[in-house]
This record gives sequence, C-alpha cells and structure tokens, in this order.
Amino acid sequence: MRNVDVQSYLRRLGIPDPGPPSVAGLHALHAAHVERVPFETLEIHLGRPTTTDPRESVARILRGRGGYCFHLNGAFATLLHALGYTVTWHRGGVHGAPESPAPGVTGDHLTLVVACEGRSWFVDVGLGDALHEPLPLRAATYRQGPFTYRLSRSGVEPGGWRFDHDPRGTFVGMDFSLAPAGPDDFTDWHRKLSTSPESGFVRIFSAIRRDPHGVDALEGCVLSRTDATGRSQRELDTAGDWFGVLADLFGLTLDDTTAAERSVLWTRVHSRHVAWKGRRS
Repeated sequence: MRNVDVQSYLRRLGIPDPGPPSVAGLHALHAAHVERVPFETLEIHLGRPTTTDPRESVARILRGRGGYCFHLNGAFATLLHALGYTVTWHRGGVHGAPESPAPGVTGDHLTLVVACEGRSWFVDVGLGDALHEPLPLRAATYRQGPFTYRLSRSGVEPGGWRFDHDPRGTFVGMDFSLAPAGPDDFTDWHRKLSTSPESGFVRIFSAIRRDPHGVDALEGCVLSRTDATGRSQRELDTAGDWFGVLADLFGLTLDDTTAAERSVLWTRVHSRHVAWKGRRS
C-alpha cells in the first residue's frame, strides 16, 4: 500500500526508528503494537460499520483507536511492508471452546507470517490476550511472561499450522493455512462478526491489552488482570469508572465521539452486561 504515514504509525508505537528489517526490530514492533494499540470492539457498539480495507484500519489506528484481527493485523502488515519486511496474510480459524472440535480454517481470523533473517515467523497482533511477541514458525512450546503457547502442524488443515493458547486464555487455539490471502477473503466473516446477533463481539463489548507480564481485559463491565499472580477482576458500575478505564488503561479516549454517542454507548454496554449477569444467575 502506498502513501502510508509510517512516521505517524511509528510514533503511535513509540518507536521512532526501528532500523532496517531484522528479527529484533520485528519483535520490538510487535510488542509495542499489542501494548499500545488495543484489541477492541468499540465501533460495533457505536454502530459504526468498518471494513477489512487495511487503509481504513491504518487511518483509525493513527486516530488513536484499535480494532480486532482484520483491522489490527491488516494495518500491522501494511506497516511492516512499508518498512521493508516480507509479510503475507493468511486465513485462520479460532477454536473457541474446549468442549467443541476445532472448526478448521474458517476465515474468521486473519493472521500473518513474516520472512526475516532466513526464517519464518508467526506474527499476530490481533489475537487479543495471546502473543506479546512473534514466534518462530516451527513446532515447539514457547513461554512469554506467565503464559505457555505451542505451535504444531495442524490436524485439520493440510499443510497448515496450529497455535495452542495458554489454558488461561479466552480461546483454545487457532489453526491457519499457509496459502496467501487478501482483504476480500475476510469480508463475509467480518460482516458476521460485526453484525450478527450470535457474534460474541456484538453481544459483549471487549477491550484487551497485552504487556510483557500479563493481560488486561474489559469484557462488558468486568475489568480483569491475568498475570503470574493469577487472575483478579472487578465490576465497573458507573459510566465514569468505565470510560475512565477505557482512557487510562487502554488509551481509548473516544475523542471522536459526542456526549450523546457516549451516553448511548454506555447504556448499550451496561444493559447487555446486566442481561448477561441475569443469564448467568
């Protein structure tokens, strides 16, 4: 993609000069991205349609926002390409619940592979509470902070790969194909995830931020922290607390919204949270 505002993107990541393509540079860019650009579903709950066009995703990130896998990985791939990295898009399929079989490569997830210094790297800034840094694309068990991951050959996608999440994660794993993909390959799933009443993204608001030591997550009105000490959580009962956490912890100040839009957003998120609590009880 031409005319990428690379310097503004790098400022958002806090990396003024990543240098020429290198494994060290790739790791630094990946870590900065998941620490500073949150996984979030705000646009869905604000009623603002988005697309899988990486140009749109880059523009939104430069405005201080985030997104989910199609946005985050699409934008990150665009930045990496502009910096000289060899990066390809790939279709993935998220395995959500342990009691369900792996769905295969459905296309409900976009992941990336980067070729650098003679090796291939599994790169994914859109997996929410998973990777902090890239993993070598080879079968092994990996440790990042308090979390343990595993890469292996996929049992459901011929020639593909399987990422197994830490048992404390929000999903079980993800299978992905090594066949190259592009934005149009994810259009249908993006529509489902952002509009279907059955979509978890539509039912419950979420914002997630990874750091070297753990994960902060806001699901509906429940804020949690998972790290080496375990998992703690608290409920945010007021709009002031909720918007304060969005701004202070996730960097989502919502400067591009009106007071009326924020009021509608809080009412929607809180009412769905209350309904969710009711179903659980």
